[in-house]
Amino acid sequence: MDEELIKKADTTYRMAEKKAADYFKSLSVQLKNKTFTEITKDIQSWKQNHIQHHSLLSLFYRKKGKPDDQEYHDYIQWLDYTGKLDDYLDRSISYIFMRDLGKSLNSPDTEDRIKRVVINLKKQLTHSATTDGGKTEMYSMAWLYRMAQEEDVESTMIWLIGKLKTVSSYIPKGMDADEAKRKLIKIIAGVVIHQVEEMGDEISAEERTQKLDEAIRLGYSYGLTYPFIDDILDSEVLSDSEKKQYSELIRTTLITGTVPELEGWTGNNKDLIRYIHSELSNAYNYIKAHLRTKTTDSFFEQSYVFFHSQEVDRIKDLSNANYTNEDLYIPIILKSASSRLIVRSVISASEDEDIDSNTFFYGIYNQLADDFADMFDDLEAGAVTPYTYYIKYHDKRKDLINPFELYWTVIFNLIHNVYHSDTKVSEVILDRAINGLKRFKERMGDKRYNEVMGLFAPGNLKFNKLIQNMVRKANNVDFFDKLLRDHMITNFNNERKEREDFLDTIEMVRNQINNILHIPKVNLQSFMKEPITDAANYSLEGDGKRIRAIMTWLMGVNEYGLDKEAIIPLLKSLEYMHTASLIFDDLPSQDNAPIRRGRPTLHQVYNTAIAELTGLYLTQKAVEEQASLVQFDANTVLHLIQYSARMTADMCKGQAMDLDSKGKQLTLEQLNTISFYKTGIAFEASLVMPAILAGKQELEMTALKKFAYHAGIAFQIKDDLLDAEGDEALLGKPTGKDVENNNSTFVSILGAEGARKAMWEHYCLAMEVLKEVQHHTNYLKHLLNYIVNRDN
Repeated sequence: MDEELIKKADTTYRMAEKKAADYFKSLSVQLKNKTFTEITKDIQSWKQNHIQHHSLLSLFYRKKGKPDDQEYHDYIQWLDYTGKLDDYLDRSISYIFMRDLGKSLNSPDTEDRIKRVVINLKKQLTHSATTDGGKTEMYSMAWLYRMAQEEDVESTMIWLIGKLKTVSSYIPKGMDADEAKRKLIKIIAGVVIHQVEEMGDEISAEERTQKLDEAIRLGYSYGLTYPFIDDILDSEVLSDSEKKQYSELIRTTLITGTVPELEGWTGNNKDLIRYIHSELSNAYNYIKAHLRTKTTDSFFEQSYVFFHSQEVDRIKDLSNANYTNEDLYIPIILKSASSRLIVRSVISASEDEDIDSNTFFYGIYNQLADDFADMFDDLEAGAVTPYTYYIKYHDKRKDLINPFELYWTVIFNLIHNVYHSDTKVSEVILDRAINGLKRFKERMGDKRYNEVMGLFAPGNLKFNKLIQNMVRKANNVDFFDKLLRDHMITNFNNERKEREDFLDTIEMVRNQINNILHIPKVNLQSFMKEPITDAANYSLEGDGKRIRAIMTWLMGVNEYGLDKEAIIPLLKSLEYMHTASLIFDDLPSQDNAPIRRGRPTLHQVYNTAIAELTGLYLTQKAVEEQASLVQFDANTVLHLIQYSARMTADMCKGQAMDLDSKGKQLTLEQLNTISFYKTGIAFEASLVMPAILAGKQELEMTALKKFAYHAGIAFQIKDDLLDAEGDEALLGKPTGKDVENNNSTFVSILGAEGARKAMWEHYCLAMEVLKEVQHHTNYLKHLLNYIVNRDN
């Protein structure tokens, strides 16, 4: 590596280190003089708004019980009904403007921006919590896509959803995939917020769309560094030698401005590092290509300072008793400030000394608060932070600074020296500080909390008593970003467990269905040959997804409580009918497909006549099975058979429409109709037939039909995309058949990008319909996710 470049990078870091050292020296002097105790005056004024004064309305809700703040929707509604939502959002957005945007709160322009954000956010939150009695999950795929539609960046959001899915799949054991996804979304949101503030209101719709598209992609590109640099180097995934090699690769990139080739990497993590290297290279080059000349130096300087300060902290050993206070605090000042300053350079924001200064001085506040909250996890991991080091060596090293006292010193410094005793700043920072302690106490329990305070509490007894009194009594200090963080973590955890349960259930039910499909062969006289049963079993034994029969099982058994043995004939009938439709579909007179389910199609193995007869045979076997539902009321079974016959007739019409359309340019409406008749009807039958057996009302069935309509079209669009872009090995059938057969598809009509948008629109519509379904719908939600994310 060029020695001049190394020298330049080292000089950059030393300059940043000198600035951080000066800041730390200033804080140390203030701490020595116990200036933090002077914040007592601010707290005395602040507490007037935070000691409970009950209104009649709040007393009413108090009797009902305040919702847990992790019950996201209920908590928002409670805040709204008790008149607390406006203040709650105001302090939350004000905090984001300070922390993330580096803004002072006393300018009229910032005040106006905060008010507008609060109004819009309140409207969205109260609407999502009450619409149709349903609950729109923020940061769910449907929510993200709907938000993207409003800003005309749907294609970008589709790209991002795909990226998040891939990144999650590559997070190795020993790291938290949900936390990685949450961090990525948080950073993307942060970059978008910065971009929105930079571009202002006087901007054309086209330019706004372009800048938001760039912000999302830049946010993803920058956000990748957290799971794939910071987190992976903090974990035990890589060996010590691999960490050294990987760190050197990152360092070389930041010093030279060019990503080195990945050479000489061996061992168990080779495939992981190859993916990370490729993805980070693309992300880095995307950022680099979008940097303006005036911000390029700033980006590389801040990035190097951030990375190197992280490395300095990472190699610290908790068993080393000789670290100075400067060793402990200067790197965290650097990394906490530079991590946020990078965002401004990433989006090529205009220079603003006030924002840069505020961001620099504010960073350590956040870092000390985070390290306090995580001290026991860090201690268990052997990580060196001001808190873990103080816990281990405070009784041996009287020179060590108490990090909790420094935390309050930083708060005093921010309020009075950085933000010039601004009342709003004092309110927000003290809200945040007390809220952090309350959350910690709730999580740790009174006993553990008191032990911690016994060690870290400031030496001034009067000051500490005031702080603890506020922790016990103060209210209205919680923040939306914390609520959202908890909500996202809960959702991700629940979704992961539900998804695992869903996939396990699918596999279990698929195996059960595979075991019941075989049709016994009736012995005829020796001179008679009967290939139909063998042909039927050949088709049934293919590696089918069994998705329709699985849907029926899930709805029938899990949702409606039907006896799993009693509905076996229904499961068999659905799979017989579906397999028959595939046999007909593959015939030379129709699609003339050579491969189905990874094997030669039936007419290739036997002949066209046998294939036609086998298809007819299976349709009749399906009716026979339905008539065998002996544990249900006869009229109910008759109703089901009548419904099934209508659906089968409609499917035939749909196939005829499809055949007639070959070589013709269809409209989107015509294609939607054909898709529903070909695919949606089968989905509908899979949901409605168990509902019929369960005696459900028409209103429930109407909602299921609407869901099936959109899910079926989404399924067909995904099929068209897979035919155009999929992996033949994963699909188990040739790709490109639609083009070869000159078929009109969603891809041929809308293009690949338009088809993806249409698929996600139907996905959202299907998700929204689930609000109308009376029963638990998690399985249907995961079914939809499976449909749009599948690879075969």
